[in-house]
Order: sequence, then structure tokens, then C-alpha cells
Amino acid sequence: MRRLLPAALIFLTIGPMPWTGFRYPVVDHSQTATARPLVYPAGDTGSLRFVAGWRLTSRNSLFGGFSAVAYRGDGRFLLIGDNGQMTRLTLGADGLVSDVAIRPLPTPPRSPKRKAFTDAEALVLDPATGKLWVALEGINQVWRIDAAMTRVESRRRSPALYAWPANRGPEAMVRLKDGRTILFSEGEDRNDFGTEGLVYTDDPAVPGKPPLLFYYDAAGKGQVSDAAPLPDGRILLVHRKLGLDPLFTTTLAIVDPADIRRGAVVRSIAIGQVPEALRENYEGAAVTVEGGKTILWLVADDNFNSWQRSLLLKFELVDLPDK
Repeated sequence: MRRLLPAALIFLTIGPMPWTGFRYPVVDHSQTATARPLVYPAGDTGSLRFVAGWRLTSRNSLFGGFSAVAYRGDGRFLLIGDNGQMTRLTLGADGLVSDVAIRPLPTPPRSPKRKAFTDAEALVLDPATGKLWVALEGINQVWRIDAAMTRVESRRRSPALYAWPANRGPEAMVRLKDGRTILFSEGEDRNDFGTEGLVYTDDPAVPGKPPLLFYYDAAGKGQVSDAAPLPDGRILLVHRKLGLDPLFTTTLAIVDPADIRRGAVVRSIAIGQVPEALRENYEGAAVTVEGGKTILWLVADDNFNSWQRSLLLKFELVDLPDK
């Protein structure tokens, strides 16, 4: 996603300027982070029941810009930034952060040093093998990364993905129980049906048969910024809408994969919005199950702006609409 500016400037220019509050990096490679609890009352907003939230900070100049999150259990998180950095950390029940590792994602051999090769926007973690699938917007590719996170095992140059604009490419990726991988574009809307989506029946990072093309009509909810599979097999979508007041509106909705067919126009059911006091630029989502409860984790992209925050929120999903 493009860097965001204060509301008064957002429609007037593109990219950060010195007076916008953009946090120009001061080189610091500290491997530490903190999580400050958010003071916000528990409550419901639609099907979202707020449980807890934290503001994540680090002295490391590469920490932030989070566009995807994976929860590995026992308080362990993997965060991917659109600056090509990955952060591993453990958030304890006492709110203390430990086991922090902040380092670059691996890239293919002889990759050019361009932002396109670091603009990671979506993440799938295979809990069985520990391998990662990462979708990159700038070059519109999917990479498979080994469990040690040291090398790119494979990548696919898909003509269907290359047709998406470089700054509106794959923004959300989800793997279903049946093995299909679904990619949603941030805003590829060359038609009147909606934004484009792709379904891969094989490994999306290995050359293979062409993906199935469908369309997603967000019906005014905003652009898709991430996706996560629900325990019942449906897909939870995170939508981000930009405005002036408020600047950010985040709407959660559900899509049924049964509706996805070649050429189909798919719509979703809204289930709630992030409360006003917690509004930010949420780009990462993960869904887990704790004690029979369905838990949603959301992480915000601060765009390395001093006026934004890297927030990690925890919601319980309740009273979801029937399939």
C-alpha cells in the first residue's frame, strides 16, 4: 500500500514529505520491542467483542509497516512489513514481549534492490511444515519461503497476477481446508463487476495451471486489506476505507467460498467495524480458536508515520451469521 498522509494532505499529494510526520529511519537494529496495553472497555460492535489491544513499539528503525500477521500459538506472532522485514515476537500473558527477532525476508538470488521486491502484503503460514507463502504487490508474485525463513524455495510468474497494476496487486491471501489458495487484489477493477480475485488449486508459488478468475463486489465497504479462514470454512475479509473524518474505517465481512466460481461476482456479509477509538490502518488479520472461542487478531500498518500506530487487537467473534 502507498504511504499515507495526514487527512488534510491525503488527496493532494502522493508519498511522504518532510512535513507530514513521516518517520525517516535512524539506523537502529535493536532486537527488542514493547507492547503497551490499550485502555478500552470490553464490548461488542456487531459480531466483534473486544478482548484486548496493545500498541507495539521498538527502537529498531525497521520495525513497523505491518501488512500481515500469523499467530503461531502460545503468544507467538509473525509480523510481515511492506518494507520487506519480518518480526517474530512472543507476547506474554503479563503483556511483556520476548523472543524478538527483526530481520529482512529472504529474496531470490540476484534480486534487484527495489521496493517492489520487498512490498510484502499478505502471508499464509503452514502450521504443519512452518513454511510461508508471501504475496508481493510491487511485482505481483507469490513466494514460498522455507521454515527457517532463510531462502525463497519457489515463486510463480503468473500472467493473471501480472495483469494487475503494480500498486494495486495482491493484498490478501487465504488458504482453505481443501487446499485452494485465494488471492484478492487491492483494487484491480478494470470492469464493472468489482475487484478481481484468483483461485489457485495448486501451489501458488510453483508454476502450474492458470488460476480461476472471479470478481469481488465490496458494496461500499472499502478495499480488501487482508483475509483469514474461519473455522467453519468461510473467509473473513478486512476492508479499509479512507476518508477525511474519519480517516480510517475498518469493516469486517464474511465470504462463502461456495459462491466463488469462474467469472462469478461474489459479495460478502458485513459483521461489524473496528470501534472509533481504535481506528487505524489495519492490514493484517489472523483467526485462531481458544477454548472453543473464535479469536480475531488485527494488526495495523503505521506507514512509518509518527501520527500513526502499530496496534495489535484481539477480538472474539460472536453471533456470526449462518452459512
